[in-house]
Amino acid sequence: MFFNAKTAVIFSLFISNFMFNAHGSITKQHFELVHQSADISLDGHVSEAEWSHATYIPLIYQNEPNERGTPPVKTDAYLFEDGEYLYVAFKAYDPDPTKIRAALRDRDDLWADDNVALMIDTFNDERTGYEFYVNPLGAQGDMRMTDINGWAEDDSWNAIWDSAATITSEGYFVEMRIPFTALRFPKSQQAQTWSIAVWRNYPRDVLYQTSNVGFDWNVVCSLCQFDKITGLENVTPSRNLQLTPTFTALRHDEKQSVPGPWQQGDIDNELGLDLRWGITQDAVLNATLNPDFSTVEADSAQLDINTNYSLFYAERRAFFLDGASFFNNNHFDLVYTRNIADPDVGVKITGKTDVHSYGLMLSDDKNTSLILPSNQGSLLVNLNDESKVAIGSYQLDIGNQHSLGLMATHRETDDYQNSVLSLGGAYWFNQTDSVQYQLTHSNTSNSLFLQDTFNLDEQQSDTAYKVEFYRENRDYELFASVEEVGKDFRADLGFVTKSDYKKYLVGGGQTWYGDENSLLTSWEYETDWDKTYAQNGDTLEEEVELSVLLKSQLQSYLRVGLIHRDEFYFNDFFLQNIAYVQAGLSPTKDLKLTLYSSVGNKIDYTNAELGDSFEFEPAITWDVSDHLQLILSHQYSKLETDNQRVFTANVTDLRAYYKFNMRSMLKLVLQFEDIDREQAAYYFPVDKRNREYGSQLVYSYKINSQTLFYLGYSDAGYQDDSLRYLEKDQRTFFTKFSYAWQM
Repeated sequence: MFFNAKTAVIFSLFISNFMFNAHGSITKQHFELVHQSADISLDGHVSEAEWSHATYIPLIYQNEPNERGTPPVKTDAYLFEDGEYLYVAFKAYDPDPTKIRAALRDRDDLWADDNVALMIDTFNDERTGYEFYVNPLGAQGDMRMTDINGWAEDDSWNAIWDSAATITSEGYFVEMRIPFTALRFPKSQQAQTWSIAVWRNYPRDVLYQTSNVGFDWNVVCSLCQFDKITGLENVTPSRNLQLTPTFTALRHDEKQSVPGPWQQGDIDNELGLDLRWGITQDAVLNATLNPDFSTVEADSAQLDINTNYSLFYAERRAFFLDGASFFNNNHFDLVYTRNIADPDVGVKITGKTDVHSYGLMLSDDKNTSLILPSNQGSLLVNLNDESKVAIGSYQLDIGNQHSLGLMATHRETDDYQNSVLSLGGAYWFNQTDSVQYQLTHSNTSNSLFLQDTFNLDEQQSDTAYKVEFYRENRDYELFASVEEVGKDFRADLGFVTKSDYKKYLVGGGQTWYGDENSLLTSWEYETDWDKTYAQNGDTLEEEVELSVLLKSQLQSYLRVGLIHRDEFYFNDFFLQNIAYVQAGLSPTKDLKLTLYSSVGNKIDYTNAELGDSFEFEPAITWDVSDHLQLILSHQYSKLETDNQRVFTANVTDLRAYYKFNMRSMLKLVLQFEDIDREQAAYYFPVDKRNREYGSQLVYSYKINSQTLFYLGYSDAGYQDDSLRYLEKDQRTFFTKFSYAWQM
């Protein structure tokens, strides 16, 4: 008998170690949150008597660049609540306040500055939470965070809260006042326990990060290592109702022919209303009527030449951003709300009760667009029809770290519909090892337009799945995955650009550490191999990649990588060897430089040939003063085949921000794209010259993320071979006003 008693003992010890709870070895501090009546003047001076009676939390650990090291500077945090607000203060001492890095910033734009933060897990489930940041001049940043399959942050979430800061001869002081209506937490008449970390980012020649929590880098989860704070017996129940009426007015002018005269458009006035109702402390209803989804922040310029897949653009619209994390899933982007382009009405409910998280969103869309995927590229298609949209999600928390989730999406018009159902989750074997999975099925009924134009069957139905294994700790990582997407799989409300493939991947890496005074503060390598097949078994791609990352002084980094890829495209294989470099540094506290560059062989997807490619993408961020910031980025790309140039492309994006004060700002965006093609290199007629131009000038006044005023102008133009000069062909004048009433 092979399985004897000794073997059984060894096997049981192995299993018990393998299934070890990741939280068991972590020592946590426990704090009691003080309740007191508040008479706080939010001025950043931390001088009121209430602070001397508040809960005191010192930041005693350095977590970056050293694990559980000694902080280079002293920082103290103070907290209390008055039943309506959570008050937080920081005293961030500095031996040389002249080196403090800060400027007047727009919301969520302070990450490179000195800053302090409160991080709280209000459900104490060690899975999700909130982050509130303030820099030394009072600029705010806030985020939702999840820690289910590794730490992930979403800075698109915006709450309404107050803060103030002041720089002193000792360093800088910060005060925060966060209304409980901005948070979601369990409904209870008893004392609650939350997970908590207070944080300081101290950027100098290296970035120091200090906290009350000393993180064990061999434990993947971070929220599970947070300290605990208990209290909140006196939180006053609130209806938590917010109404935000919106008024917008715009005039859009066009030229019917270029060059030619302007055709002045009509002034379009719109009234809208957004509602946010905290039904309970842990469930929120959002509704929007006649929403204004006008873009007041131009998307970053992206070079869209020689790519056969659709480009991704981030969501910026408030209705879709609130509670967006409830609609995230493990591996496939099944919800990409920018596909809902022009709704008249939308309603959404999101919440969490005990171990159950849920979300439901209903909307219409007058401008229905979708992505048609394949293993050779994707197409963005507009149906020129109005559709109805429904999205539902549910997640069950299992144990300390495991999860199981369901998601369904549905979109339909009179003669078309697409439905997707997904099951996914994560299982943690121990502190470092996890397996994550997602299984998805779609059903599609195509309209006659889609059938005739794109040669699609009337009915399409298929599946997609992905399974990943991770081992991640302080010194090394291992990972492997298998994924498969059927030929007829479609997620028309998501961002799934590739189908008809199955892919296998395996890889790993290792890291070594210096200290804050070393020339190299850390260095690492990572390598992986993957192979992709079509559903019929034909090979699509085989790739090996190796990269080395070095981190050093002046917050500098250098990554050098090599890619060896054999890719099938248009009935042929193309062997590509590519070298790339990524680098960045901050030579002064006001200047940040980054660079990406690559050289090697790449496919010319337009002509199905192998070419020699060179890409060069520098960027600079310069804080000219506390008020003025300039961000300049450029993309240069060149492709040649058989010693013949195919194209040269340049894209420039310049952004200038002038902050009069924390509420008032003037923003200028200039974007220019110039593509010069060698016509003899193409098998079909193309313009030699393709230029596009866009500009935007916006004045904004923001009391908070919902109460604001915009006044702006934007225009765009182009030049092709039919034009001698760059000509503007559209322009827009717009204004927007919204006011958030909280009841």
